[in-house]
Amino acid sequence: MNRREFSAFLPLLAAASAITPADAVAQHAPPGPNKVESGRYPEGPAPHPSATDRTTRHLVLGMLPDDIRLEAHHTTLEPGAGGEPISAHKHTEMWLVTDGQVSLTTGGNTQKLSKSDMGICVAGDKHSVANASKTEPCSYFVVSVGPPE
Repeated sequence: MNRREFSAFLPLLAAASAITPADAVAQHAPPGPNKVESGRYPEGPAPHPSATDRTTRHLVLGMLPDDIRLEAHHTTLEPGAGGEPISAHKHTEMWLVTDGQVSLTTGGNTQKLSKSDMGICVAGDKHSVANASKTEPCSYFVVSVGPPE
């Protein structure tokens, strides 16, 4: 399976934790080059509680077979929270908006995503994510997949 074929399965991967049987629960994987195994990965604690405009809770970070890196986290941005610096990665990222509105910039084009919308930034494209609202928080679930960083 190549990276493109794997990327097509990301929505199923995102839903898998909701249908995994309780007796197949895996421990939450701390950040690092861990082997990702089948199972449940609950949200971890916010790693930077001092941040005032965003909260990120990691679910998984590790390596899949064939040297493919997988990361998933859930982020909440406070009203008016600006985006992270524009950057590009070796991995592909997918955002699924769970609340509010997100401003997603990819390749110099900014689009507004609402609840249940998904945005994708393929490996190598410059991108940034910000809260599109000055009055309401927004939240999104992120899955990134690609080569080791």
